[in-house]
Amino acid sequence: MQRISLVKLAHELIGKVLGSGDIAIDATVGNGYDTAFLASQVSPSGRVYGFDTQQEAIAATAAKLGEQSCVTLIHASHAKMLANIPVQLHGKIRACMFNLGYLPGGDKRMTTQTGSTLAALACASQILATGGVITVIAYPGHQGGYLETGQVKNWCGQLDATQHSLKTIHSDESNPAAPRLFVICKTGGAN
Repeated sequence: MQRISLVKLAHELIGKVLGSGDIAIDATVGNGYDTAFLASQVSPSGRVYGFDTQQEAIAATAAKLGEQSCVTLIHASHAKMLANIPVQLHGKIRACMFNLGYLPGGDKRMTTQTGSTLAALACASQILATGGVITVIAYPGHQGGYLETGQVKNWCGQLDATQHSLKTIHSDESNPAAPRLFVICKTGGAN
């Protein structure tokens, strides 16, 4: 079986709902690849808010983006999303991307934490627009990753099925440590 690129798939799925003038969130900016993708989708009149707890990630993303004026980088936990996204934008977020684990090329001991990830998912689902999408790429194969992936799966399973649709895609179903993509679409309800 051929392995799927979950990042490419997440970009394709978000590309279907995100356009110029929209608002998006990169909950884990890392080295800026998802942030740059989101910026390319919402430019020139939209906005991307990017979060990371590591200054190294914020700096790498800023360098990757160059003069990109539609991006606001926030050196804070994604769990602080509600406090850092302007209130007038709550309910208007078209896409939110999470790419969990550690910063590629960085200290592998510094990873996303289950508690803050679940808090951030709750925030993202609260401020997501109807028709919006949240993508979460989880990596069970690293230290703490199996627990985090399991808790994200449990959180997704508790979503109100009348308000959200959920799809889970495994990059390699024969390998339990392989990454997986959770795709959450807000299908109804009040913003």
